[in-house]
Amino acid sequence: MKLSEIRVICFSPTRTSSKIATSVAEGVGAAPIVKTDLTREACEWSASGDVLTVFAVPVYGGKVAPLALKRMERIRGNGTPAVLIVVYGNRAYGGALNQLDAWAVAHGFVPIAAGTFIGEHSYSTVEFPIAQGRPNEQDLAYARTFGERIRQRVESAKTLTAVNVKHIARPKQSLFALIRFIVAVLKWQRRKEPMQRSPKVDPERCVHCGACAAACPVGIIAPDGTTLTEEGCIRCCACVKRCPHQARSFDTPFRQMLWKNFKTAKMPQTILSK
Repeated sequence: MKLSEIRVICFSPTRTSSKIATSVAEGVGAAPIVKTDLTREACEWSASGDVLTVFAVPVYGGKVAPLALKRMERIRGNGTPAVLIVVYGNRAYGGALNQLDAWAVAHGFVPIAAGTFIGEHSYSTVEFPIAQGRPNEQDLAYARTFGERIRQRVESAKTLTAVNVKHIARPKQSLFALIRFIVAVLKWQRRKEPMQRSPKVDPERCVHCGACAAACPVGIIAPDGTTLTEEGCIRCCACVKRCPHQARSFDTPFRQMLWKNFKTAKMPQTILSK
């Protein structure tokens, strides 16, 4: 099969999903790459059957980020081959890959490959690093190699069949650490402590540069850095990570729980149709 285009479609507030999807597309390298970023706005697009589409989305709470699915709703395929990628912060991706697979099939795509990759957790800080610096060079090299395998599959196949994403290998996880994390969450829930709903601003550090406003996927930050409303905040922490003056912060009890229990680096996993 000869590809006319490789379309990268991603929702990537902190740019991790975008980096991985781009590396996969570069590894395929058999056609021009066109990028569609859904981080700030939705897209309406109908794909032909000779376009390889690479979907990459972050995982929030074991599911595809709800806003990502909303932004993709007007995208349609026509028997279009697709690569599905979910990116999680080293804890677990839950049912997110199955969810993305169901969405892709319902919208006319044929998932021929899928991958689960690790990106720096939204809650990660210097003090409590959670998959800090991921995807790293090793991750991106793995993504490019995955893309090369996809190209070989596409070029050699007379017909492309869908892959069963349920057969993808699951990353190894310490049962003790997982139980310890669940117990910590249950203890916190019983205390019924209020949780910060959105990142806060340190007026002593903020210089009103607008970097946070440009990063916010839901547009609830004014150009001067003022949070217009907490309603709609998805706690992606893009504004925190993109602030050049460390003027924004998001305090959550889950940060230490995640840091304590999920320090062992998980590796990417991929699957490709036969």
